[in-house]
Amino acid sequence: MQFNVNQLQLVPASREDIEALEQIENLSFVTDRISRRSFRRFIDQNIGDFKVAKWHQQVVGYYIVLYRQATELARLYSLAVHPDFRRRGVGRLLLHSAEDDADARYCLFMRLEVKTDNTAALKMYHHAGYYDMEIRPEYYEDDSDALVLQKLLPRFESNELDNGNQRLVPYRTQTTEFTCGPASLLMAMAYFDIPCHDPHHEELEIWREATTIFMTSGHGGCGPHGLARAALKRGLSVELHVSEQGPLLLDSVRSAEKKQIMARIQESDIAALQQAEVPIVVGDYSVSQLLHDLYQGKLVIALISTYVFDESKAPHWVLICAADEHYVYINDPDQDSFPWQSPAERQYLPIPLATFRRAFGFGKRKQKAAVVVHTM
Repeated sequence: MQFNVNQLQLVPASREDIEALEQIENLSFVTDRISRRSFRRFIDQNIGDFKVAKWHQQVVGYYIVLYRQATELARLYSLAVHPDFRRRGVGRLLLHSAEDDADARYCLFMRLEVKTDNTAALKMYHHAGYYDMEIRPEYYEDDSDALVLQKLLPRFESNELDNGNQRLVPYRTQTTEFTCGPASLLMAMAYFDIPCHDPHHEELEIWREATTIFMTSGHGGCGPHGLARAALKRGLSVELHVSEQGPLLLDSVRSAEKKQIMARIQESDIAALQQAEVPIVVGDYSVSQLLHDLYQGKLVIALISTYVFDESKAPHWVLICAADEHYVYINDPDQDSFPWQSPAERQYLPIPLATFRRAFGFGKRKQKAAVVVHTM
């Protein structure tokens, strides 16, 4: 009977499959094999997602995906195909199904390890969009090295009602460590077709206009009032949402003199915004309000803390481009956030809503700021 990969059945593994699974394991791996006892434990305790591919009741391959509690990370613990069914698309089918299982649990990433000399597996994973992260020396029982790979799972999907006319917000990387706010504003300007003849120059000009002057170390980043003022100057309609009245981010410096200078700068920006009748809304900028603004075609430049992502306590501006019931999608101008990704993967980066709620705001008092921009 001619084999057709589309006729494979993917079903949860059962105890009846253990003998076939052990055979595939012995034919596929020389070391680090999963034992019968371990296969039984995965099945009986319902650990992760464990599925087998069957061709007319014959088990021809399997995968096991494990999940780390309280994280958005899935691990492809093992994937194997019977030698008689290799190079027929079975491995790709198993991999896609494993990714779908992890995506259904709202995992952001799939991670796996492969022997550095397993060229066939590496070719499949690279073709599927996995990126090399690191080499772990002497990882396997025979002291061979493992290559760790990872892939971002969810992708932003345009609204079907847009008939394919929805335009993505262009991506731009900040060119200095302190110009995340200007880079976010430049992305918004590009989306709203506001001309900028020299973005590199404009990035520093916006920073010069909006800087708080001081920050925890080095140059100060942009304050919300100054960033709103810069957006207004460049032809955008602006609404500013802040959690407190008056100057923000003063807690990021210890010197009383520096605090005073930062306050004077921001008070000047506040006065200019009030004179221009820019709405400054004091209070909590809720996720429901964020979703409403995005639905109205607006973009949101939001202040977040990077601690949730990399355990560094730094204020950081990102551009929120879209959202759905599970994720907010951001253009993160910081190229160091996910160095294994290309700019294309940093565009519309999905952040689970629960993670965003933890990241939105900065400092012990969780000071929040959102610069909502749209066209006149």
